[in-house]
Amino acid sequence: MKAEVVKTLAGMITDVVGDEVFEIEATSSFKDDLAFQSIQFVALAELIQERWSELDFVGWITAKPVPEMLALRVGDVADFIVASSG
Repeated sequence: MKAEVVKTLAGMITDVVGDEVFEIEATSSFKDDLAFQSIQFVALAELIQERWSELDFVGWITAKPVPEMLALRVGDVADFIVASSG
């Protein structure tokens, strides 16, 4: 299940960024590997909420301390989605 979610997230990230720079994996860091800007993260959050409307992704992400948010990886988001989708 996690691999499927990571693959879906990779597609969403590619849509947000506008082009496929390299392979996006669970270990890809939004800050370091993907160089995500805050506006891009907002756009991704909207796509996640549309796809998994039963989740409170925005609540989950905004509850994180800044250092934890900056260290976020694609796999962390996938873990949240899998755990919350139950």
